[in-house]
Amino acid sequence: MLWSLLKIVFFIVAVTAITYGAMELSTVPGELMLTYGGLEMRLGPLEVLAALVALVVLVWVAFKLLGLIAAFIRFLAGDETAVTRYFARNRVERGYQALSDSMMALAGGEGHLAMTKAQKAERFLNKPEITTLLVAQAAEQTGDRTKAENAYKKLVEDDRTRFVGIRGLMRQRLEQGDTDTAMKLAEKAFALKPKHEDTQDVLLRLQAEKGDWKGARKTLAAKAKTGSLPKDVLKRRDAVLALSEAQELLDDNVSIEKQEQVIAAHKQSPDLIPAAVLAARGYIAKGNKKHAARLLTKAWSASPHPDLATAFAEIEPNETPQERLKRFKSLTKVNIDDPETRMLMAELHVAAEEFPEARRALGTLPETDATVRVLTLMAAIERGSGGTDQLVNAWLAKAVTAPRGPQWICDNCQNIHDHWEPVCSNCHGFDTLSWRRPPQNDKPLSGGLEMLPLLVAVNGSAETAPVVVDADAEEAEVVEAETVDAEVVEER
Repeated sequence: MLWSLLKIVFFIVAVTAITYGAMELSTVPGELMLTYGGLEMRLGPLEVLAALVALVVLVWVAFKLLGLIAAFIRFLAGDETAVTRYFARNRVERGYQALSDSMMALAGGEGHLAMTKAQKAERFLNKPEITTLLVAQAAEQTGDRTKAENAYKKLVEDDRTRFVGIRGLMRQRLEQGDTDTAMKLAEKAFALKPKHEDTQDVLLRLQAEKGDWKGARKTLAAKAKTGSLPKDVLKRRDAVLALSEAQELLDDNVSIEKQEQVIAAHKQSPDLIPAAVLAARGYIAKGNKKHAARLLTKAWSASPHPDLATAFAEIEPNETPQERLKRFKSLTKVNIDDPETRMLMAELHVAAEEFPEARRALGTLPETDATVRVLTLMAAIERGSGGTDQLVNAWLAKAVTAPRGPQWICDNCQNIHDHWEPVCSNCHGFDTLSWRRPPQNDKPLSGGLEMLPLLVAVNGSAETAPVVVDADAEEAEVVEAETVDAEVVEER
């Protein structure tokens, strides 16, 4: 309100001052006479002032017209002008709008719309590192692999986007199952950005899948520098890689150097059961039975496992069942309440034909943890104790539908493996197998039945005698195999 009042007062004062000045100027005596070509003009003071103001205005308008004409000439010549800048701004705005629409469509799963908008943005914007990537992702979403591949190849040609292009091509090759080419692309991406975590994981998985253990250990060493994994996990995975490499070497020929490599793998991760077994066998091959027994006992205290017991039996392969029962006391006194320890003791007593002791060793397992192995042992104990065929067959019938107990199971896909492997054969995950019980909703028995896996004396000697049923066998064949095994125990 006050400001409006002040503006009105100022306007009135200005008009009054101009009017007063014009009146005073008109009373000033004198005049200006202009003569040109016989034409004579006489101007008073007020008229002179008006003529000067008009002249200034005309000069200003003339300069503006000249500037406009010059700008129009530059526009025609292709130089940057206000007009070109206007159209350029309009073009950029439309390009960014199309880019935004493409990103929204891509996030919403509208692949075709995203590709159309991305191509429009590509026409308006000079940003190939963005628009080409959007075109590639939209093409992938719509299933146009050829267009996506061409877009990724364009990205590879630019130094700024080479890494993104290589990773895009790598993903395509993985989806197509071309792991050889994918591995080469992963190596190139790893060389460009060795600290990129996803590239490290993909390369490590492919190297492990291809059996390139040395390359995988180098990749894992680079991963260790980024600090993306805990130290204990890194040690375990390095031990898995060392074990896998040593395992391949041992398949060809056992040498001192290879044995030492196996033992080193176990020292890196003492809880890795396959490493403990292989290291113990390395000691056995060197004749160092004492170290092998000590190593297996320590591993058994951490996690009882049938493979450890089998390796412990290999220390003295020619001992009698009674001698074996006595020697195994150093192993079975550790984790005595563990189901694996109880089953091992029962198997040893069955092999020594001490069936009441075998029953006592099992304890309450047939009621509290009735797995295939426990029920099969009960069938063998009943047969060895002189039980009727009806009672033995009842135990075997229960074993057919009983859970299998702990197995090597992939933590990613839950696939069950007969033996430990560094890479899951189903989902190709690296170091994903763990010894545990399958989920409760798994089928109780789909194959692979283990019965009396330790030792049954044959002709005064002891040999491992695992009974394994083929995964595709029918239930009747499983029962038949179990009955035959029980009869062998009875005859012993």
